[in-house]
Amino acid sequence: MSAAGKRSWTVRLREAGVRAMPPDRLLPDGQPAYMSSWIYMFGALTIAALVIVIGSGMVLSLKGPAWWHYTGIGHFINSIHLWAVELFFFFMVVHLWGKFFMAAWRGGRARIWMVGAISFVVAIPCALTGYVSQQNFDSQWIATQAKDGLNSTGIGAFFNVLNFGQMYSYHVLLLPIAVVGLVSAHILLVRHKGIVPPLPLSELGIDMGDRAPAAAESTT
Repeated sequence: MSAAGKRSWTVRLREAGVRAMPPDRLLPDGQPAYMSSWIYMFGALTIAALVIVIGSGMVLSLKGPAWWHYTGIGHFINSIHLWAVELFFFFMVVHLWGKFFMAAWRGGRARIWMVGAISFVVAIPCALTGYVSQQNFDSQWIATQAKDGLNSTGIGAFFNVLNFGQMYSYHVLLLPIAVVGLVSAHILLVRHKGIVPPLPLSELGIDMGDRAPAAAESTT
């Protein structure tokens, strides 16, 4: 490569990206044995639910309220979207608490934990804007109940839950982009640092030195 090529910002950016995230780390062909535990499943389940949320939401946004309220297939896709959101939050909360009790910030993984927590916080208003964008009595009730609480904090000056156009724009564009971006950053950080291993038995107060002989005797 020429000296001019080495000075190119694209070359420097590419080389920095490869150093930070080698291909075999970005897309590994195997995972550690301890990942067979069920607690490690909820992160992947959260991502799967998010994919369904985005896919069904794209269909709903293309068709509009008249379609999802008055057609059978519209009701079906709307229900898929709703239950995917419910599962998304369920899986995310279990994943959040599971990693909390595993002390998943160990080994320089604090940024992974923080980005994941921020993703959860940003997903909450994303769901709220979805509820108030339904264009039915439920959305009207939720919006009128939420406006007083938001207005009392001053957020109502910028975030008007009674404004369908604003809420719909937040729900289908701004907040989903933020959630997908944060989740993507979370995944890349996990790939960079590696998946956190279980807590050592010594940190859990378990001394295997006394148990090993007893276990050996029980098997003889």
